[in-house]
Amino acid sequence: MKKFLFYLTWLLVISIGPLTVLKITPLSVALSTPALTINFFQRLIGLLGFSLLFWQIMLGAFMHKLIEKLGAWIFKFHTTEGAFTYAFVFLHPLLFVILNFKATGKFDPFYVFTDLCVLCQNTTELFYNFGRVSFWLVTVAVLAAVLRTQPWLRNHWRKFHIFNYFAFLLVALHARGVGTDVRFVPFVWFYWISITIVAFTIFYKFLYPKFSKLFLSGQKAEIK
Repeated sequence: MKKFLFYLTWLLVISIGPLTVLKITPLSVALSTPALTINFFQRLIGLLGFSLLFWQIMLGAFMHKLIEKLGAWIFKFHTTEGAFTYAFVFLHPLLFVILNFKATGKFDPFYVFTDLCVLCQNTTELFYNFGRVSFWLVTVAVLAAVLRTQPWLRNHWRKFHIFNYFAFLLVALHARGVGTDVRFVPFVWFYWISITIVAFTIFYKFLYPKFSKLFLSGQKAEIK
């Protein structure tokens, strides 16, 4: 029963993105021209990638507790979902490369994947830049997870895996800055809820323990 409820919750959350895109762009419109079709699937995959990355962060952050509650299968689910998450994270910009090629006749994957800027030309490029940086942060985190059994990485892979948190926040900025679907119901509800949950998780997992140690050390100093 617990497994069924988990999968049901997961499926409901994942379906928010496709439902939002279909609400904004019916299939009859999405499939009317090649450019619209590419754009439709790019948007769909982008929202799915956002939702899956959120799940990956939540599962990774509370894995030990989830294994105790649900069983060891949840770790296998986490690793399998991770592969699909990265596939969507990669396909989203790849479809943008194809869309640009369709519009301009110029095939330029370097612009989409590696054209990082410090002082960007405009706000659109700035938000594109957030997407580029988040892509490479997720890539590093995935590589660290894949190579986690290697002796030289065994004790440090989790440090790189933390990049997913920063990537998620950058993806959220990217989606808000250059996307439109995240502004529409029902995805906008999930968008803000997920950001709030991830921000709270960052505080709970990384900041709260440090504050607690400082507070306890201060109390001990006063007692002495």
